[in-house]
Amino acid sequence: MKLYNYFRSSASFRVRIALNLKGLPYEYVPVHIARGEHRQEAWAGALPEGLVPTLELDDGTLLTQSMAVIEYLDETQAGAKLLPSDALGRARVRALSQIVACEIHPINNLRVLKYLVKEFKVEEEPKNEWYRHWVRTGLEAFEKQLAAGPKGRFCYGDTPTLADCCLVPQIFNGQRFNTDLSGLPRTMAAFEACMALEAFQKAQWSACPDAE
Repeated sequence: MKLYNYFRSSASFRVRIALNLKGLPYEYVPVHIARGEHRQEAWAGALPEGLVPTLELDDGTLLTQSMAVIEYLDETQAGAKLLPSDALGRARVRALSQIVACEIHPINNLRVLKYLVKEFKVEEEPKNEWYRHWVRTGLEAFEKQLAAGPKGRFCYGDTPTLADCCLVPQIFNGQRFNTDLSGLPRTMAAFEACMALEAFQKAQWSACPDAE
């Protein structure tokens, strides 16, 4: 398999974690989003949506959207299971995952931040404050959901799930923008438990071949 991705892309980071947790080998193909490489004609065939990540399967099939990619891997590949076996557990893990992937990330990704600067002339610090506000708001909701769910080392139980694949990249980005992460004990405990595992360590920014 080939993973077309960018080291700092949260969505790419999620898929890298999932592949590592599953123990699946893949070819890392860097696409520099900050330089706009994903919009270049050379990448049109590999990036049908003009975004990363894209996972290319052995037969050439292209899969997009990190959540769909991870669930596909969980349904078709052996290794660690990233969604619980019961319907209620799956609903809880998906809800946690979507707080990050649907509530926080869409209004804070690179193209949105660039649009704020280019079209609305938002200066650096107000832009960063926008980012911090929505990350903090989303993580407070995440913390409440963790408190309402079963206890465990990770976001749901004692093994990593799709929710952990989503949480860890968001914490990395939150730290990069100096987001206040205090008062989130369950959330940060899950993050620390994840970062003690090789699968998460190998997926982080500094371990990527295109890291800067």
